[in-house]
Amino acid sequence: MTNRRSFLTGAGAGITALGASLVSRAGAASLPEAPTHTSSATAAPLAPTGGRPYNPVVTLNGWTLPWRMKDGVKEFHLVAEPVVREFAPGMQANLWGYNGQSPGPTIEVVEGDRVRIFVTNRLPEHTSVHWHGQLLPCGMDGVTGLTQPGIQPGKTFVYEFVARHAGTFMYHPHADEMQQMAMGMMGFWVTHPKNPRQHAVDRDYVMLLSSYDIEPGSYTPRTNTMLDFNLWTINSRVFPGLDPMVARLGDKVRIRVGNLTMTNHPIHLHGHRFEVAGTDGGWVPKSARWPEVTTDVAVGQMRAIEFVADAPGDWAFHCHKSHHTMNAMGHDVPTLIGVDHQGVAEKINKLVPGYMVMGDKGGSMGDMKMPLPANTLPMMSGDGPFGNLEMGGMFTVLKVREGLKRGDYGDPGWYRHPAGTVAREWTGDGAEALPPAPRAPDARPAPAPAGQAMDARKPGAKDMTGHEHH
Repeated sequence: MTNRRSFLTGAGAGITALGASLVSRAGAASLPEAPTHTSSATAAPLAPTGGRPYNPVVTLNGWTLPWRMKDGVKEFHLVAEPVVREFAPGMQANLWGYNGQSPGPTIEVVEGDRVRIFVTNRLPEHTSVHWHGQLLPCGMDGVTGLTQPGIQPGKTFVYEFVARHAGTFMYHPHADEMQQMAMGMMGFWVTHPKNPRQHAVDRDYVMLLSSYDIEPGSYTPRTNTMLDFNLWTINSRVFPGLDPMVARLGDKVRIRVGNLTMTNHPIHLHGHRFEVAGTDGGWVPKSARWPEVTTDVAVGQMRAIEFVADAPGDWAFHCHKSHHTMNAMGHDVPTLIGVDHQGVAEKINKLVPGYMVMGDKGGSMGDMKMPLPANTLPMMSGDGPFGNLEMGGMFTVLKVREGLKRGDYGDPGWYRHPAGTVAREWTGDGAEALPPAPRAPDARPAPAPAGQAMDARKPGAKDMTGHEHH
């Protein structure tokens, strides 16, 4: 992380007490620093150095924004600017974000804190910041044209309000919203309870879900896409570029998930049952919670799930929409299972050298090493202890281990399974007898329709990647 002093060109209008407003030249001279963070690694939790105590969160592959106390007010400085974000090794994207990264840094305050947030605009167009879910004066709500004028390029505005309620919130622009959010402008906000023992957990992870449409081989999102996005990210990272979530055996764990994509995400955790402990509206009373293994997070919503990490191992954590756990691909692909490519592939190779048969035995392609355009990730990837994971997008791993030190978030490596606890090939040896496999009544193999092979079209034949978009 590096720090920098500010660079303002603000001038003119004075500060009012009623709404977000332009910072005067005199005020600009006393602005707090605007720290930046360019590493894609998960930063250690930022313990409070002033103000009231709280239990800090961990932003997966992200960080928390430092602040300063001034006259009893907690002051932050966000800078909206173009950034370069690595989605995973092998792919970078030209995005817009805050303080060097997309999503922007997580803001952490305590219930009842008076906060002052300076927002400097280094984008080529006006912007604003909406504090999603906060109960605040109308003039601080950040809706351009409705509650404030846009923050013009080079200018700095100040927002000031009291964080009235503990909970989980988000921030994003309400100015040219479709373009700016499609470029990655968003961030997380956590308001901790006054009593740090209330809602206390051992590990508290936060993540924002976002989506992008980036043509394979290119770097900048197509911002006019409405629904057909091809990269589904957690904190603007995709698997295998996402860090694991690490927990000690017996830890109480919270995962806060915010959704700023254009569709819902059923978030699924393997190996554990959890409870939805928090929503956009605050904390759910314990008497109103029930066990889940999947919870749906709708557009614009936040969910906080809690569980005890009581099962050692490496447990998958992912969106349960299958195409959200893949990287950039073409969805407009016919089913080719059972299609005989023999002869066809040979003929096509004479016209298109390097043509590969794919899809005739299923969609698994994790071990196929297809040529890819530059700056493009495989659709299915990730090396695990038993081979290719064939995952991408919104997928990571919860690693539960015994004996970790408190506060140790380092990757402990792959889980060492106790003998006899891993699924294995049945060889017919020993005393085991293969049980019969009853078939459904009247079950018959379904032959491929005659002539299907002649109708088959090879996806991606033009560039041989299969990564063509919809």
